[in-house]
Amino acid sequence: MTAAADHSNTASAAAFAADAATASAAGDDPTPALGGATVLQVLPALGEGGGVERGTVEVARAIVAAGGRALVVSAGGPLVHDLARVGAAHHLLPVDSKNPVVMYRNIARLADLMRAEGVDIAHARSRAPAWSTLFAARRAGVRFVTTFHGTYGAGNFLKRRYNAVMGMGERVIAISRFIAGHAHRLYGVPAARLRVIHRGVDLERFDPRKVSAERVIALARAWQLPDGAPVVMLPGRLTRWKGQTVFIEAVARLGRRDIRALLVGSEQGRHEYRRELEKLILAHDLGGVVRIMDHCRDMAAAYMLSDVVVSASTDPEAFGRVVIEAQAMGRPVVATDHGGARETVVDDETGWRVPPGDVEALAAALAKALALGEDDRRRMAARAIDTVRANFSTRAMCERTLAVYREVLGPPAAA
Repeated sequence: MTAAADHSNTASAAAFAADAATASAAGDDPTPALGGATVLQVLPALGEGGGVERGTVEVARAIVAAGGRALVVSAGGPLVHDLARVGAAHHLLPVDSKNPVVMYRNIARLADLMRAEGVDIAHARSRAPAWSTLFAARRAGVRFVTTFHGTYGAGNFLKRRYNAVMGMGERVIAISRFIAGHAHRLYGVPAARLRVIHRGVDLERFDPRKVSAERVIALARAWQLPDGAPVVMLPGRLTRWKGQTVFIEAVARLGRRDIRALLVGSEQGRHEYRRELEKLILAHDLGGVVRIMDHCRDMAAAYMLSDVVVSASTDPEAFGRVVIEAQAMGRPVVATDHGGARETVVDDETGWRVPPGDVEALAAALAKALALGEDDRRRMAARAIDTVRANFSTRAMCERTLAVYREVLGPPAAA
């Protein structure tokens, strides 16, 4: 979805999203018991980089802690070991395939698994496996839940039809009010079936008190950062819609040679785009200021290194994990004023929101962030940390997801 489409949201859509959020809150139950239910989560693969994959492991852990059985089906990946550690079982199937023949065969495979394992709820987290899971759940008499993780491409009828499965759950979890409104407008998902559950931050991992000075110093040395240089960081894979070109132009407009501006994220095969960024850096004579770093394994330390963290996405983020991770670490953020950032950044309190693609506005916000005095920085950090802990924790995400499962299963039978 384009930024223009996001800004054209109607008042009725905003009201709808608020209704969906209210329904989510009404379904939130602090008592996590699942009564021995078996929940099967299905996603393409368990790579270690994405929020969907980590969220699957976190919810699996919560299911087990609540007395349920957690099963996951995927095509495998590094996080399979994490599932084992939290007491969940993994089943390997080619659910990452978009081949219609493979997807069709997966229906029988999943239905057999559901019957054999006594599955009560099947929770699909991606489109291709969701189609197979939907029909398998119908065959096996299993309740079906989905999570709507993104806007997805919807340029033609066939694409919209393919995407529509994410709105077919008995309950449809939307990861932001923005996504809830999108699911309603484009796919007709009613508020009665939508539940807004924001993605959560692992507050054990992203806690400034738990990041040692040694970790921060080691990363600064690895990145060859000079002592005392203010650091501005834009984390995110190298892809055009993440706004790296806007960021570079804004740093050039800022006109400061004493800072270090870091683009932290892997190119994931986008060699041409990386070369384009490198040429843009040289064109602005920013070779000593802007640097492209590969994927960082210690993002908590990376945030602690930073004086300001930026999300410059030109298309709206469905949620925007970077923004809440940085705020959890007490870092001021600058984010584009659309999508999930409108729900996670309190303008002028925990950071700033700027129009998407607006180089001048981004440069002005960076200047403001870098000029913060120590007292103002401390106050902003405290507000940011409090906001994340109150609204965007992993624990809250898991409790609300389990509440949806209990809602779908209905009240327990009388003794």
